[in-house]
Amino acid sequence: MQSLFLQQSHDFPFEKIAAIDLGSNSFHMVIAQVTHGQLRITSEFGEKVQLAAGLRNGILDDESQKRGLDCLAQFAQVIEDMPTGSVRVVGTNALRAAKNRYDFIGKAMDIMSHPVEIIAGREEARLIYVGVSKTMDHGELKRLVVDIGGGSTEFIIGQQLEPILTESLHMGCVSFRQRFFEDGTITKSNFQKAVTAARLELLSIQDDYLDEQWDVAIGSSGTIKAVFNIIKENNWSKKGITPKALKQIQKALFEAGHADNIDLPGLKPERKNTFAAGMAILTAVFECFDIKQMDFSAGALREGVLYDIMGRYAESDIRERTVNYMLNQYYIDTEQAKLVTHTALSALEQVKGVWKLNSISSEDLLRWAGLLHEVGVGISHSRYHKHGAYIISESDMPGFSQQEQQALANLILRHRRKLTQSLEYKFTKSDQQDLDRLTILLRLSILMHNDRKEGDMPMFTLEADDKSIHAEFLPEWLESRPLTLANLQREAEYLASAGYILTFS
Repeated sequence: MQSLFLQQSHDFPFEKIAAIDLGSNSFHMVIAQVTHGQLRITSEFGEKVQLAAGLRNGILDDESQKRGLDCLAQFAQVIEDMPTGSVRVVGTNALRAAKNRYDFIGKAMDIMSHPVEIIAGREEARLIYVGVSKTMDHGELKRLVVDIGGGSTEFIIGQQLEPILTESLHMGCVSFRQRFFEDGTITKSNFQKAVTAARLELLSIQDDYLDEQWDVAIGSSGTIKAVFNIIKENNWSKKGITPKALKQIQKALFEAGHADNIDLPGLKPERKNTFAAGMAILTAVFECFDIKQMDFSAGALREGVLYDIMGRYAESDIRERTVNYMLNQYYIDTEQAKLVTHTALSALEQVKGVWKLNSISSEDLLRWAGLLHEVGVGISHSRYHKHGAYIISESDMPGFSQQEQQALANLILRHRRKLTQSLEYKFTKSDQQDLDRLTILLRLSILMHNDRKEGDMPMFTLEADDKSIHAEFLPEWLESRPLTLANLQREAEYLASAGYILTFS
């Protein structure tokens, strides 16, 4: 199985990049050419997998997994020669909800040889907004963006390239079809029940979004695209999606009476069985937010992922901004954090070859952990590593996948005291070994700066093999620091309990 961690280079090295969206309803892939910093989409692929339809009691059944894996095998043919880092594969609501998601992810990564990331709902919303804002220019106008997926619906208010509010609600066209239209029957009664259920979900965000206000409403992805195309094909509106046009679509659905009987120009046959459910959600959105008109954007999650790939190799990596925000939000001692980080990266440089920690993601994780290792100090000093891990694990961290976020939490949890502490989150054997080794480097770096003397940089060399590490210090440096010496002795005991040997001189 391939590693969950991406190998990266901060100088953009690719002429071609790809984004794969493992959605609850459909799997999609887009390929783009990169020329002079600009994207040009060259090919698109998609298949109605309906992963969420196979989600029973939190478990993805074998049939839905097979549909997904068969689709990915087709995608793999296109991307098999693309280098690691040029392809991002993101899983959304169905995989977020599935208890056996890592069984599926492991099989998927074996097929594609590219990491699969599960992204949180608000991160999905952020990426959708990036995709919309990069493909539609509204100047200074504030936008409400709505994206109805198979298992969740994302809402964003933003201005230019910056999201202001992001939210993801657990309602989608596949999940609502199962709840209200399972046998395909469409009546005014079950449609209204679905609208009411959606309105109840919307109550949790309605006031905040209405208070923020917006100038234009934009819809994206499959359901809203289908609605937009139907309205256009039937000439029901010249202003995009309107409440009146939605009423006309509803009338057509009630007259059809069943998903199989829907005959609407502009609606693809494969979308018939989820369309009424998606329409019910969109109707509720229009009612709750009093929307008079909505445009459609061709850009959404996949386009957002493409631009995010480019951003990760530039000064605009959103993850760096997130870390800087947290440094300020939690009043972290930045001077101490920078000293620890500098020493940790110096340590990594010395052993990365032997310990096979050569990917940029290892450097990034270690750097973020060094900067944020004291994020929990403001809650309680005696257990700040545990509080810090909780903060990192549970916070909204724009730009971070769930795997990256949990890996960072893992490093922060284990940077002091017992190395054997662990989160509930499970990593592959290979990734856990990498995290163990990064944790050791972080612990040693923190230990060397235990006296918190600004500008005091230790002079040392490291040698390592599979399960051991030796630190060599300048004699006068270690001799003049009895506290550091005592801490190194204690650290050797901690590492021994985890199966590693630490020696020093």
